Amino acid sequence: MTALVNSLVDRLVGKIRDEAMRPGDRLSERQLAEEFRVSRSPVRAALQRLTEAGVLAVADRSGYRLAAADAAVALPPPAPDEDGDEDIYLSIARDRLAGALPDRLTEAEFLRRYPLTRARLAALLRRIAAEGWIERLPGHGWAFLPVLTSLETYQDSYRFRLLIEPAGFLEPRFALNREALERRLAEQRWLVEGGVMTVSNARLFDLNSGMHQALMACSRNSFLIDALARVDRLRRLIEYRQTQDRARARERCIEHIAILEATLRGENAEASGMMRRHLATLTPLKSAAAADWGPAGD
Repeated sequence: MTALVNSLVDRLVGKIRDEAMRPGDRLSERQLAEEFRVSRSPVRAALQRLTEAGVLAVADRSGYRLAAADAAVALPPPAPDEDGDEDIYLSIARDRLAGALPDRLTEAEFLRRYPLTRARLAALLRRIAAEGWIERLPGHGWAFLPVLTSLETYQDSYRFRLLIEPAGFLEPRFALNREALERRLAEQRWLVEGGVMTVSNARLFDLNSGMHQALMACSRNSFLIDALARVDRLRRLIEYRQTQDRARARERCIEHIAILEATLRGENAEASGMMRRHLATLTPLKSAAAADWGPAGD
């Protein structure tokens, strides 16, 4: 459940930021579970982690209240010890991308295909649903959502990002979210200092795409923000299918750090140019990698 809890921590911090919550505002475990479409157990674990970090506090009667939103900066980087079912999770992703899985499956069909207990399958399906590439159907079935499956659409996704991400820095309503960006900076420094060599493919994707989305969120342009989030959901599985060149991934994290530091200094034009160069260099590398299923993970 570690990966799902990590994802929920990120989403909770994003909710606090996006809704401009103030100290004292309350958070309900039940309502959050309904909002994120997961069970209460991983939500409880995510809330407890934020409480330990000082972001939240236990409310007087029940639930939690916001204590200090900026305390999210002090959250420790995610532990490299990922979900024990990571290999099966990636097998599901690879099988789906290869067309080996139908659009709809029951839990019984999943259990026949993969060596899982019902409880472990439930945890994996909750994680996949939280990441946005499967959804529960009425009854016992699950439906896969659209993803990128061809090299051409994968290349198009990077060209699209090259158009919108540098532009986000130059939006007239751009507003720096220092707390969110400093947290992303801490994550990228952790990766450069060695985390990139041990973290799973899925978590590396989440950390790096989360960094890009945090920068885009500062644009305050909902169309740009939604467009990048949609592209990231669509390209997730094609990234998982590729093996990792971790030395190259570390170089990209160094570039991320430089972009974040420029943004935090208020040098938006410079950060925009750095992002353009970052993506322009990355696009042919990732396209070539996808062609022979080589390195990935930005």
